[in-house]
Amino acid sequence: MRIEGSVALVTGGTSGLGLATVRKLRERGASVVILNRPSVRSEKVAAELGEGVVLSPGDVTSEADVTAAVDRAMELGRLRIVVNCAGIGNAHRTAGRSGPFPLEAFSEVVRTNLIGSFNVIRLAAARMLRLEEDGDERGVIVNTASIAAFDGQIGQAAYAAAKGGIVGMTLPIARDLAQSRIRVVTIAPGLFRTPMFDGFPPSAIEALGRQVPHPQRLGEAEEFASLVAHVVDNPMLNGETIRLDGALRMGPR
Repeated sequence: MRIEGSVALVTGGTSGLGLATVRKLRERGASVVILNRPSVRSEKVAAELGEGVVLSPGDVTSEADVTAAVDRAMELGRLRIVVNCAGIGNAHRTAGRSGPFPLEAFSEVVRTNLIGSFNVIRLAAARMLRLEEDGDERGVIVNTASIAAFDGQIGQAAYAAAKGGIVGMTLPIARDLAQSRIRVVTIAPGLFRTPMFDGFPPSAIEALGRQVPHPQRLGEAEEFASLVAHVVDNPMLNGETIRLDGALRMGPR
């Protein structure tokens, strides 16, 4: 799929992996619509990114908000690329001194990460079906899971369940959409340097990096974005989850 001249929809595109993806796709010649929860920061980042980037405020779990973002993308041209980067996490033991894992906290993570991703996929794919083929394809959808889907740590029951669900739905959705010439691929990143680590002292960042077999450091958001671009470029990548983790396998803690 050609990036240049296409329109991309990126969720969670105003920070971390999503922001790096927006920059990469824009650099490669795509117009980009960012679907992000409304905030002053989101508006500021979108303004800084400049021409060719549009912010569509909203929540990935809302059909109305996602539909509005898809509509905005189609106004700019042909929506060929969708990248799901929006996500949240928490840490609770299943049961402990403070009681059981709060059910609403579990549900919120699954609702945002898993159901939100599927909501974007289904609504964007329905619109992609109306497009003529570009070569052998109509579109590409890239989801973001995590190595927690495979190596979930203590306290990560909700996060691992949600990301595991994204991994689990990748192949069946790719098979569903194959006849429509829409590819679906998931990336499962390991430890990446994102705003989540901004408050960590350098010594803690270095210690985390040493857990990675090679290279012994945290991943850079630009490396994630580079893989997204390659997935879009490479028509043989479909129905697969790619671990991007430097061979890291997470321990229980």
